[in-house]
Amino acid sequence: MKRILVPTDFSNHAEYALRVAAQIAKKNDGEIFLLHMLDLPHEGSDAQSQGHAIPEIMYFKKRAEEKLDELTQASFLEGIEVSEIIKLQSTFTGIIDISKTNNIDLIVMGSHGVNGFKEMIIGSNTEKVVRTSDIPVLVIKKEMSDFNVNKFVFASDFSDEVSKTFEKAVEFTNKFGAHLHLVSVNTPNNFKSTAVAEKIMADFVSKYKIDNFSTHIYNDVNVEKGILNFANSIEADLIGMSTHGRRGLAHFFNGSISEDLVNHSVRPVVTFKI
Repeated sequence: MKRILVPTDFSNHAEYALRVAAQIAKKNDGEIFLLHMLDLPHEGSDAQSQGHAIPEIMYFKKRAEEKLDELTQASFLEGIEVSEIIKLQSTFTGIIDISKTNNIDLIVMGSHGVNGFKEMIIGSNTEKVVRTSDIPVLVIKKEMSDFNVNKFVFASDFSDEVSKTFEKAVEFTNKFGAHLHLVSVNTPNNFKSTAVAEKIMADFVSKYKIDNFSTHIYNDVNVEKGILNFANSIEADLIGMSTHGRRGLAHFFNGSISEDLVNHSVRPVVTFKI
């Protein structure tokens, strides 16, 4: 977690994310890439061909530069190397592109979540980044003056396809010196006996060298509620999940538990793409 990308729209929630990123950077001797996307009605190529749009772009770019300069002077960023980036592109694709070109290790984003019809049809930029990013995404929902991860909940079905992302989760756990709570949620539609669920988890964990962990089986009406209720019951500091990165109709019909968590959890959520 040496190279941390923080997209900002200069909102309060974006600042919450930046404050957390600053704490992580200080603990890991890292640097922050502060990104503002100029997500204007015209794409760059169209704008260049329409002279009337260029002054508008230049105005917003100058204002963004001023705001970024002001933001980097914040006392909580003192001692951290901060690079400012402004890019004219749609927000979530720009975040993905910048994260790849700058070899980012972690994306930290703020989100207030979306609900109902807007959530189903539009989704948030944070949700789209969670769905598409190959890099771990940490989503912050509220102001956190002291971001310490002592209790890290990682929810999974503990199948073989989760193995690669689980390695990232273990690395994340070790960085914070956290206790890893591994939880398997039992639902009426996908019920497993305690004995079966315990064996699946034990076989999975046996492949890794983990010292500070515990396993849990939690029953609830669906997986999302089970994760949220379990996290609440132990007062978790962070929830972690793998995401499949479904798109299009597959995402519409199947949904994504990780994206639902990003929208509905008040606790920080970190996602790792399978």
